Amino acid sequence: MRVLRALTVAAATCAAIGLSTPFVSANSSPFGGDVGRGGDGGRGPSNVSVNPFAVHQGSTMQVSAAGCGHGGTVTSHGNFPPANLSAGSIGFATVRIFNHASPGTHTLSVKCNDSSLVATARFRILEGRPSQGGLGGSLGPSTAETAIGAGLVGSAALGAGAHVLRRRRPIRGRV
Repeated sequence: MRVLRALTVAAATCAAIGLSTPFVSANSSPFGGDVGRGGDGGRGPSNVSVNPFAVHQGSTMQVSAAGCGHGGTVTSHGNFPPANLSAGSIGFATVRIFNHASPGTHTLSVKCNDSSLVATARFRILEGRPSQGGLGGSLGPSTAETAIGAGLVGSAALGAGAHVLRRRRPIRGRV
């Protein structure tokens, strides 16, 4: 019992560490320090993050960046139209990925209105999952669904037959 408890705690710890790794790597620069700080005293975009990191074609994504007190612009050529970053200590922008954007890992750029510095962040576009809207039931069940349904109906028929045979009353005159 103790081994099972220890394994459960170890698995939960590994899951927590594994799930927090993307958040840590998205908010730190591989060179140390903040992205986009440059040599102008820390003005300009920094700590650029995207949420979610992986987004489907046609979906929306939230972009945030610090250091753009007067707002800014978020761009990624061919992936979404330029979006305005809100003013404040941390600016936010919501972008909608184009339906025809190519799947893969891409880079977006954040430029503040009051600075010439540009910070970048990476994000991944996943292939879109188009809905089958408007077909109105014209899609039939798959072969697997049909086989499962037939098996369930057959099981029910056998079960009902067995039940009837066991519950049958004896005919009069026979014991």
